[in-house]
Amino acid sequence: MEIRTPADLWNERYTEPFASYGTEPNDYLREVAGQIPAGPVLCLAEGEGRNAVYLAKRGHSVTAVDLSEVGLANARKLAARHGVTIDTVVADLTTYDFGDTHWSGIISIWAHMPSAARPALHAACARALRPGGAFVLEAYTPRHLDRPGVGGPPVADALPTPAELRRDLPGLQLEHCREVNREITEGKFHHGPSATVQVLAFKPPAGAAGQDSHDDRRH
Repeated sequence: MEIRTPADLWNERYTEPFASYGTEPNDYLREVAGQIPAGPVLCLAEGEGRNAVYLAKRGHSVTAVDLSEVGLANARKLAARHGVTIDTVVADLTTYDFGDTHWSGIISIWAHMPSAARPALHAACARALRPGGAFVLEAYTPRHLDRPGVGGPPVADALPTPAELRRDLPGLQLEHCREVNREITEGKFHHGPSATVQVLAFKPPAGAAGQDSHDDRRH
């Protein structure tokens, strides 16, 4: 019996170019993009590149990481279509080397991971940001399981809560970590009323202590 890896499943998903999640950037990323400092940006689980291309068009040097070589090939095509260049890396986020104090921004849009893997991943993100760098996240929450057929992982373990994210972002200052009910229209796999968590956090300047500054919720 053939054993299919997660990379195999995502390569199959992205075989039809740009049909999966569309070519427009995530709405929340568009909302906060102006708060990402100038400099290199890392996009996690970036798939077909819609967010990476958007940020490249805003002047950032962008690296897109994903398990799927097919998705990243589509991302490079989308970048060429828009007259920009992005770097792409085929890698598993659990073993990828994020580096140390390198990135001005790290973007995690629908980068759903098992709960056991999230603390190490988010700690690596915090270490990898430059002082003043921004961490941007949107993910479905466990409440989203009440909305079948809309998109997102079908298991609660892959869906973070705001409390878990606050715990798992050491050393970052939270601008907000909020639960949101909103309508999402992103291609054919994210479409409909959704329950998400949105995070905007910053690496404090050198010598400053990180702390929560806001913890607002919007229902």
